[in-house]
Amino acid sequence: MTITSPTPGASPAPDLAAPRPRGGIVQSANDSLVIARRNVIRLTRIPEMVIFGLVQPIMFVVLFSYVFGGSMMIGGSTSAADYRNFLMAGIFAQTVTFATAGAGAGIADDMHKGLIDRFRSLPMARGAVLTGRTLADLVQTALTMVVLAIVALLVGWRTHTSIGEVLAGFALLLLLGYAFSWIGALIGLSVRTPEAATSGGLIWLFPVTFVSNAFVPTENMASWLQPIAEWNPFSATVQACRELFGNPGVSPSDAWPMEHPVWASLAWSILIIAVFRTLAVRKYRRADN
Repeated sequence: MTITSPTPGASPAPDLAAPRPRGGIVQSANDSLVIARRNVIRLTRIPEMVIFGLVQPIMFVVLFSYVFGGSMMIGGSTSAADYRNFLMAGIFAQTVTFATAGAGAGIADDMHKGLIDRFRSLPMARGAVLTGRTLADLVQTALTMVVLAIVALLVGWRTHTSIGEVLAGFALLLLLGYAFSWIGALIGLSVRTPEAATSGGLIWLFPVTFVSNAFVPTENMASWLQPIAEWNPFSATVQACRELFGNPGVSPSDAWPMEHPVWASLAWSILIIAVFRTLAVRKYRRADN
């Protein structure tokens, strides 16, 4: 066998260059978008998930508008139209927060089926699985809000501000929904079944949404309950939306979140995201070990 020696002065054949690793933030963003796309595609293939998610908020709009509309006193008036304008910000906020249960159930279902374990075996950012899931839930919530706004307009809800302020109100609602979806993610990682995640995601939402200014003015509540309702993050977003929609209904109290609801809503949502995203990602990483 003849062994040929390299020609003197000839440069060695270049090795195939390995792909340069992406930065941590870039990789995490790209991986999160891939997971989000996967979940959005899954929604399009199971349209009944979106349809059933619309039924409850539409029922709330119709029932509260026509059953309680003539018996609630808002700003000294029992007009059903005034109550509808007062009510809709609360219904919008309740809708985005109730999506928390779906987020938790989805993550618990993925874990139960072993899909999360498959994701863990891939070279991807650990937090991308949860971020992608919450972003996909945000897309579903936005679609629900569009349909709900149309229904609200049909039953008589009206805004009295500029289109920019109205869009800012819906942006605050989506931010609150995204913040609460991280609470749902933590719940989904902490339970064993989707059913438990659904129950765990709803049981705490009822006091949060009803001990608030969503459906009745806080001034009608017991004196010891009023501060709880006024410092509720949910109440801050509801009050901010009423101001941005031009539907204040009643004069706000002297509590800081009610006097500065837009800033309070932003602060609460950012704080919830920072805290519960950290806890959820830490829970995900510990489960990986």
